[in-house]
Amino acid sequence: MPDQFGGDPAPNSANPNAPQEENPTVIEQVKLRAAETVQSFMLDMWLARQTQEKVLPILQKFIEGAKEEFADAVANGGGVYAVGYCFGGKYVLLLASELPDTVAHGQKLKDEEQGVVKSGPLIKAGAIAHGTLVTKQDLEGVKSPISMVCIENDQLFPDEVRESGKVYLEEKHIEHEIKVYSGVPHGFAVAGEYQDQKIQAEQKAAFEQMVGWLKVH
Repeated sequence: MPDQFGGDPAPNSANPNAPQEENPTVIEQVKLRAAETVQSFMLDMWLARQTQEKVLPILQKFIEGAKEEFADAVANGGGVYAVGYCFGGKYVLLLASELPDTVAHGQKLKDEEQGVVKSGPLIKAGAIAHGTLVTKQDLEGVKSPISMVCIENDQLFPDEVRESGKVYLEEKHIEHEIKVYSGVPHGFAVAGEYQDQKIQAEQKAAFEQMVGWLKVH
């Protein structure tokens, strides 16, 4: 698994197992809200640093290395496959896309002149689960078969973006699979010790969806 953050780990999230005060004082409540605000600000700042110009070259180098080191496996499988959860979902979509050559190499497109050389996709097929910060543009370049595990009312992957992407994939006859899971939180498909049996069942279903997609491609 590549370090797509380039040694810049995400700020620590809250510990769900940390003890909670049953009746916190007003001062304790103020401190808690202040800490949550700071944490949210730090996460926003961290996300702002994780740009395509930074992340795509890391992933491209990793794929090139994998093709060289595991040449026989790549050849027997017909290519490279990718799975992305949350933040990684956006980048699996980009790896499955045909992009202007500069963008594919992590550089900003400097002009809109016709005849811009394009490259990609870099993967044979991909699967994503509850992608984060996915845009319509991220979906409109996809060329490889793609499977998407989504949830209802996801602010990080809005319904309108998902529906726009679905229209594009259908119009371009790109093989795809989109399943929307209800009653589960963003991030549910990541391995975790959920107590809710519904979430456990949906997590298993999402895993089987993604593995099944890769196996048939």
